[in-house]
Amino acid sequence: MSSVVTDDARHPALEVLLSRPCPAVMGILNITPDSFSDGGQFMTPDRAVAQARRMIADGADIIDIGAESTRPYGSQPVSRDEEMRRLEPVFAAVVALGISVSIDSMKSSVVEWALGNGAAIANDVWGLQRDPDMARVVAARNAPVIIMHNRDKPGGTLDIMRDITAFFERSLKIAAQAGIPASRIVLDPGIGFGKTPEQSMVALARLGELQTFGLPVLVGASRKRFISTVTPSEPQQRLGGSLAAHLIAARGGARIIRTHDVAETVQALRVAHAIESATQPGSFEP
Repeated sequence: MSSVVTDDARHPALEVLLSRPCPAVMGILNITPDSFSDGGQFMTPDRAVAQARRMIADGADIIDIGAESTRPYGSQPVSRDEEMRRLEPVFAAVVALGISVSIDSMKSSVVEWALGNGAAIANDVWGLQRDPDMARVVAARNAPVIIMHNRDKPGGTLDIMRDITAFFERSLKIAAQAGIPASRIVLDPGIGFGKTPEQSMVALARLGELQTFGLPVLVGASRKRFISTVTPSEPQQRLGGSLAAHLIAARGGARIIRTHDVAETVQALRVAHAIESATQPGSFEP
């Protein structure tokens, strides 16, 4: 396994997320016209900030803001200028709400701007492997980073867990070379990204294998297409499947759950935790 820079001092924002008795919940705020589930709904600053407020009220622990669709199929790349045009009217107002914010971007220049303007965590859907300057920016800002597994296209005969493991090995090597300590890294298996629906389900079923890295794991299965291969449904009709996937992920060791449906996810995780804790009278801790 690749060596990583050791540093026991976890970033305060990450410490708060990982110290909870059940997984923390990351609310998704897409400021995009073409995201697969909620594209166009929160493009205006008023709507975006109102949605952030709603997710906080519903129990979100962190808001993940993205201004370029990273949906696995059919998304169109946008320029840095366009991404910034979408972010700038919204970002400061969301940060001012007092909750931790992560920036979901593939561009190091956008991440650098966001980290300099109140974002606490970088969320890179290419795991430090697409933008050659991303690791340097994260290290320079001493920020936590979410390293997500991705592929340009699915490989139907691929051993997906072996591919995820090899991908993370490469990412952790890049992180170590840049000086990013292990205490500031979160791994994300990238459910739905560069995977067949079956491979996404395999990654969820075998999520516990990622514990060998000794790093916290984030899972975002919210409204993903694999759900519709089990029960045909449009993205807005996949709440039940999303909750099922996220409860499986929590049981498999996920410490952060990324979702569109914050209230329902918070309730499901807390009730599951309460049931699992209720082994004897007085054992439950909310």
